Amino acid sequence: MARDETVINVVHRTRAASIPLNAVRVFDAVARCGSLRAAAEQLGVVPGAVRQQMASLEDNLCVTLLAREGGRVTLTDAGRRFADAAAVALNILIRAADEISDAGRRQRIRLGVPMPMATKWLMPRLSRLMEDLPKLDIDIIPVDLAFTLADRPDLDALIAGGEYRPLPDIAAFSFMKDEFGLVGAPVEADKLLVASNTTKIAATTAIIARDTAHLLDDWFRESGMPPLRFQKRYETETLDLAIAAAKAGLGIVAAPRASIEGELEENKLVAPFGFVTRPVGYRLCCRSVDADGMAIGSLRKWLMHEGADKLPLDAQ
Repeated sequence: MARDETVINVVHRTRAASIPLNAVRVFDAVARCGSLRAAAEQLGVVPGAVRQQMASLEDNLCVTLLAREGGRVTLTDAGRRFADAAAVALNILIRAADEISDAGRRQRIRLGVPMPMATKWLMPRLSRLMEDLPKLDIDIIPVDLAFTLADRPDLDALIAGGEYRPLPDIAAFSFMKDEFGLVGAPVEADKLLVASNTTKIAATTAIIARDTAHLLDDWFRESGMPPLRFQKRYETETLDLAIAAAKAGLGIVAAPRASIEGELEENKLVAPFGFVTRPVGYRLCCRSVDADGMAIGSLRKWLMHEGADKLPLDAQ
């Protein structure tokens, strides 16, 4: 059995060593650009060179990666799987090369952040972040609340709230409480209080963001407060728009505290019933292979310090 396992390992190493890495890089460009010509322009080579590298890669793997119809190409099922793996692998190689080539030079992180938190929590702190981590350049990329690192292989890390469930091979580090509550302009919040005291229908509107449609029900369930009936219901596409609608006096929205810090301080939004703390909290998520890297480690420590200072966690 041991001899058989050795043979299998040797076969795997031989196949891995025989994959033409330059062809993988070319295939990654084709997958991202959507055509051989566009990939050739991006790589600075002639289209014939791209076709040659693609043929070499397909021959090596003994599988068809591209479906060719006239002048157009599309990824096959195998091509899509290999494209996802190639994008992640190439990004890992690039980051590793950057880290070991010159440890003293500036490093860059592409950080995905849900839009409400990016604009209301992170951006106001960006100048302090740049001052505290002078050798780290951070590209803040707004992402959908439901996105994961599997959806965006171009991202190095992701900030996620309490509803996010990390996937296998993803490391997640808590750095701040995730508190959320029912908020609205002062006049609308008063209507909510009246309804809770009289058990009548609230004379205001429930604003529901489609990308976080569960938050309203989550708040009543996690707060232990009996659900209130609202006079009307108004839907927006994103939580950002829902918060803006509440700020304009349209009604009540269930929103994370980190996404409305400024509005709370200026009393433009109030939370008549306070905030409920979600059990997990905000986390910095990255691929496990990057978790011990210098750049991720520096960002992680900064976020934990900043989060503990503003909204301390009960347990780190």
